[in-house]
Amino acid sequence: MTAFSSAAQLLDNGPVDRGLRDNEACQIEGIVCGVHMTTVTYMVVKRRMPKARDLAPLMQFKRPVFDATRRRLDAAFTIDDLRRIAKRRTPKAAFDYTDGAAEDELSLERARQAFRDIEFHPTILRDVSTVTTGWDVLGLPVALPFGIAPTGFTRLMQTEGEIAGAAAAARAGIPFALSTLGTCAIEDLVTAVPQGRKWFQLYMWKDRERSMALVKRAADAGFDTLLATVDVPVSGARFRDNRNGMTIPPSLTLRTVLDAVPHPKWWFDLLTTEPLAFASLDRWPGTVGEYLSTMFDPSLTFDDLVWIKQQWPGKLVVKGIQTLEDARAVVERGVDGIVLSNHGGRQLDRAPVPFHLLPVVARELGKDTEVVVDTGIMSGADIVAAIALGARFTLVGRAYLYGLMAGGEAGVNRAIEILESGILRTMRLLGVRSLEELSPAHVTQLRRLGPVG
Repeated sequence: MTAFSSAAQLLDNGPVDRGLRDNEACQIEGIVCGVHMTTVTYMVVKRRMPKARDLAPLMQFKRPVFDATRRRLDAAFTIDDLRRIAKRRTPKAAFDYTDGAAEDELSLERARQAFRDIEFHPTILRDVSTVTTGWDVLGLPVALPFGIAPTGFTRLMQTEGEIAGAAAAARAGIPFALSTLGTCAIEDLVTAVPQGRKWFQLYMWKDRERSMALVKRAADAGFDTLLATVDVPVSGARFRDNRNGMTIPPSLTLRTVLDAVPHPKWWFDLLTTEPLAFASLDRWPGTVGEYLSTMFDPSLTFDDLVWIKQQWPGKLVVKGIQTLEDARAVVERGVDGIVLSNHGGRQLDRAPVPFHLLPVVARELGKDTEVVVDTGIMSGADIVAAIALGARFTLVGRAYLYGLMAGGEAGVNRAIEILESGILRTMRLLGVRSLEELSPAHVTQLRRLGPVG
């Protein structure tokens, strides 16, 4: 007989069996075939029938939520959750226009990875029972250190479009930026949402008079900041849009008809509301990329910024800065702020990561201008990291559009709530009570990629 089989017999037939029957702790100790067996203690839990008073605290069922939109949004805890909902509810061409980037989409991937590749350095034993998340940006207060970036063709994503974004932004106390390629007229946006700060984003067209006519309309409507976007001499190669045949408005091809089957509400909203209209054009038979290439002015220079500034009464911010040298050049021309941006990865693929550029630009120019950063921001922690490294403000584009596609204005509210709660939580965990207390000492950028040589 082996030691193993002898031990097994002890366990099967010895005192353990009696212990199990008696609901008591049992021990085995001995030598079987010359092998010492360590003392083993077996504890057997006594069981009883549950009583009603024990079950009552466990029977706290949530009230059912009959509003399907509210139910979906309540289940979203991150911007990525909103993205998944948006993808289910939006036709492929419209979703890909928002979600996609240029060529191999490396710029966008790297920008998001840059925010993941940070290390926070928290401080402890600070009183963070009260945390403030606002300060002044471009001369006026904001409640949170982010605003809604300008996005084109927004009602194509969801029929409430820019009005939903502006209303949610006003409610949260943050700026909303309207794109030159927005689907809501400047005056209509102000009529629908008279409250809140509004910024206007300018693409300088080849037709300069037409461009400045838009600028004048924005000034007359009370927009306080102009975002002059300078990284679009031509449109980037957005292959998802090419493959999807993305046109303005969507063309009813066999593919789009088939895609309508799982997205009936989106198509119903599109076909039963005001037809899509743009600041520049009502219809265009080609793709979005082809249209943009006919509109953008590749002859734009630094001298044009001075000319624009002379015609704009508010704050002028230059969007699309990707080098320290260019940042310095526009600051020397008297602009009020700069946006470090590679256009959400939608122009030049493999462009510099704005978040990587931030520390040196903030260190060199932060005393002379307000530094804003965008591209790749998907959480409140990302925003806190940017502020710590010297940004005065941040802009979110896709994060807002995912919320819009997931649930209209309520979805934008949810996106803002997710970002705000992330900011508050991260600040408390870092041991800071205000944005002013954040510093580069709180964040280390970890680099996966670096220059060779």
